[in-house]
Amino acid sequence: MNIQALMQQAQAMQKQVEKNVEAAKASLATKEVQGEAGNGLVKVTMTGRHVVKRLAIDPSLMDDEPDMIEDLVAATTGMGLPPSMKGLFG
Repeated sequence: MNIQALMQQAQAMQKQVEKNVEAAKASLATKEVQGEAGNGLVKVTMTGRHVVKRLAIDPSLMDDEPDMIEDLVAATTGMGLPPSMKGLFG
């Protein structure tokens, strides 16, 4: 068994994994996801890099208490990426 050849193969595999991770990051950065709260009364669209692109608040909420709107906006924060993807955008 040639240890040097084995090490070179491991390094090549590591470089390929790093390249795949970078490609995944670039791909996710262009994706958009949408979350909603209050049965769709508040909707947030954001990118895979957690940049908010749009925030839509149903006009019927404007007559309600401001606290309710704030609570619904805060409720959309639970729409994060799957746990297996945490740390990709650190």
